[in-house]
Amino acid sequence: MQYFDTGKYQVLFVLVMVAFILINIFRAQNKDIFIRRIAGLNAIEDAVGRATEMGKPVLMVPGLGALNAISVQALNIFAHITRTAARFASPIRLCCGEAAVFAVAQEVIRDVYQSEGVPERMDGDSVRFVSDRQFAFAAGVSGIMLREQTAATFFMGEFFAESLIFAETANSIGAIQVASSTENTQTPFFIAACDYVLIGEEFYAASAYLTRKPVLVGSLVGQDWGKMLIASLVVLGIAMESSQRKGWIEQMENDPAAKTSMMRLFSPEPPDPATKPVRQKHPEEGEAQ
Repeated sequence: MQYFDTGKYQVLFVLVMVAFILINIFRAQNKDIFIRRIAGLNAIEDAVGRATEMGKPVLMVPGLGALNAISVQALNIFAHITRTAARFASPIRLCCGEAAVFAVAQEVIRDVYQSEGVPERMDGDSVRFVSDRQFAFAAGVSGIMLREQTAATFFMGEFFAESLIFAETANSIGAIQVASSTENTQTPFFIAACDYVLIGEEFYAASAYLTRKPVLVGSLVGQDWGKMLIASLVVLGIAMESSQRKGWIEQMENDPAAKTSMMRLFSPEPPDPATKPVRQKHPEEGEAQ
């Protein structure tokens, strides 16, 4: 039986989570909040700089997913990469396999070049629609890498069986590879073949890490506080439940009538000597003697 209305605790928990985020947004506006170093994101400038020195393009692939939060996050990362490439005057190749993602990518990349004051550097080859078929897309992107000998490649988004094809092709031409996939089954292939891999939530934290905007940084740290609160509540709940069950077990041990069949099976009571049966001699045994 439930004696208390727990609905108010759910509202309280949501309010605490919101308070964590708002507090950290305010903190981020007044000082620089520490975010753990992510090697794959720190390597962006080195990879683009290497491509500039070699006079080769930078390749970016947002995966085969539809226009959703994952592809938008990938385009946000690619916008930062494109901004760095625009400053170094490095050509880019952004290959899409979804029409909606292609349309958004064109606008994002165009805005980046315009904000950097070099709109003429965006040409028809900067953002390409390759194919909406999985292995046709994989073959087309691999062909671009081999023909143009890209010096830096970035694979971020939803990838499936084509992930290893991309990674191996880029590895064969000696390109620096930074990859991240939201599909857990494909992450091991990226780890095996790529130079840097964003694992798990590092992919979603990239926007805050790269831009350092107070709203994004505060939201990221506030969510981490919320995760620590949830973990603490889980540990506290386990300790309280274990203590309660221990009390029940001690009570059952003191009251034999309350014992369950499982307790009797694993901890049987010793027999009472007073009730021990006495073996009677068989009549035939006496005659034999």
